[in-house]
Amino acid sequence: MVPASLSSLLTGSGLVGFSGSRGLPPAVLSSVLCLRARSSGESFVGCAAGVDADVRVCLRSARVFRAADFGVGRGSFAARSCAFVSALAAGGGVLVSFPSSACPSGLLPSSSSSRAFCGLGSGSWASLAFAVGSGVPCWVFAPFGVPSGWGFVAAGGGWFSFAPASVQCSLF
Repeated sequence: MVPASLSSLLTGSGLVGFSGSRGLPPAVLSSVLCLRARSSGESFVGCAAGVDADVRVCLRSARVFRAADFGVGRGSFAARSCAFVSALAAGGGVLVSFPSSACPSGLLPSSSSSRAFCGLGSGSWASLAFAVGSGVPCWVFAPFGVPSGWGFVAAGGGWFSFAPASVQCSLF
């Protein structure tokens, strides 16, 4: 089930970025991608396996952020994700994320990329922390819940949304 307000966002013409686990994507991802495929809006995605790969297959015109463009090793993935979130912020975009597990303890939203990507082991949650800290509206499918204090609001069916105070009325 995709919440109605997310469905409207996905089929609209705005910018939407997708991120998530490198593991097996959740079943709901196919519904989300079918909705987005009907849109004329721009989509962003990373270069990893799992959620990223499914998005690239379904949304062939998506702009792909490749870790190889940001160096080599683990740091290149963090740099790629920082550029991805920064581009979403600059373009007035929304992040839709599908992490595979709960947020690591101690991770907090931050507009500082080094604080968000501090080595706690989850790129999906680090991207969300940087996006929330940067004021990027977010949707996250997390049936296991989201951290308290991040500003997420339950939307039903495992979905949570975050809207910065400046855009809450216009987006949600």
